[in-house]
Amino acid sequence: MDAPRVFPRLRLALNPQNIHTTIKVYARCLRPDIEYKTLSVTWGTRAREVVSTLLGKFRMRHRDPRLFYLSMEVSVRAAGLRTALVLDDDARPAALQACHPKGYSKFSLQMRPGGLVKIYDSALMSSSQYKSLLISERTSADELIAILLNCYDCREGVERFSLYEVCASQEYERKLHPDDLPLLVQRAWPSDTDCHFRVRRNPRAPPPPPRALPPAPGDDPARALSALSLEADDRQRYSPVYKFPSIGYCKESKNDYLYI
Repeated sequence: MDAPRVFPRLRLALNPQNIHTTIKVYARCLRPDIEYKTLSVTWGTRAREVVSTLLGKFRMRHRDPRLFYLSMEVSVRAAGLRTALVLDDDARPAALQACHPKGYSKFSLQMRPGGLVKIYDSALMSSSQYKSLLISERTSADELIAILLNCYDCREGVERFSLYEVCASQEYERKLHPDDLPLLVQRAWPSDTDCHFRVRRNPRAPPPPPRALPPAPGDDPARALSALSLEADDRQRYSPVYKFPSIGYCKESKNDYLYI
């Protein structure tokens, strides 16, 4: 017996990215005046994407996404029990919500412990001296640079910059690996040290691409195209490409133009 066939329309409908729903996330840890936010998601939306969406909705560019995570509270009303679950970054909240009756689950944004780091970032913004950010223990050097670029709405790539550990009194300087964890590096410093972090542009990084200039008011594309078309007579149309001086042996020329 042949295996049952799955028709294309049915396969498309069963794709988690095509099943839309809404979830309510309580996010008082962001600001005291924020109770919750209702988001439109799909069954394929992951928890880390929900966190990034919440930070973007409230325009919190300076907040570290790794500082936050989602928790899910499941209620069993018959027994009067409540169970709190910590969701992994790859968990799918909408799919988990569908496993329980409506109103029996609740999502909350929680905050992990972190620390404050000071980064001298004049390489990103000449008018800025430094910026202090609250980051998590799991935030890497490249992710910290990405947060700084997002703060200044800079479109350059993270690979153009590096984070350095600088200690002026000891004449010590070290370039951090992209996967190094700056908060753990800072905690290893002595209490009376003058070490700090500094962002620098990589010397071999290519310059940023120039921005495309808008066309001038007088530049009419239709007029420019019409100038490339020249009709010599009523029988044949020519397209001038190069202009040559009038010479007798250039048989292809007519009216000082070479026609193709």
